Amino acid sequence: MLRVTFYEDSRSRLSSFSAEGHASFADYGNDVVCAAASAILQAARLGLEAYAGAEPEVAQSSGRMRIFVAESHRDGEGVQAILTTAALSIEQIARQFPENITCARKSESKP
Repeated sequence: MLRVTFYEDSRSRLSSFSAEGHASFADYGNDVVCAAASAILQAARLGLEAYAGAEPEVAQSSGRMRIFVAESHRDGEGVQAILTTAALSIEQIARQFPENITCARKSESKP
């Protein structure tokens, strides 16, 4: 099961996300659910870094990804657009494949 969590700060701004596990929809290399979620989250990371200039804290290894945006960058329109789009996209995949991926929103705690 792939578990993705998006965190909101005390001002209801998306501030970070974490992903852990594998979707296990199909064999490694053929898992379209895992590939879709990974592509969305990697695109969010690239957008935060290259487009929004948010310089997020990143921790990434096999089966794990954590992104944290510093409070000083959270008011950026681009930052919120990127994080919101990622959250909406992952939520949609989770609705379509509930046996393989979960998506939650929680109050902030630095991942």
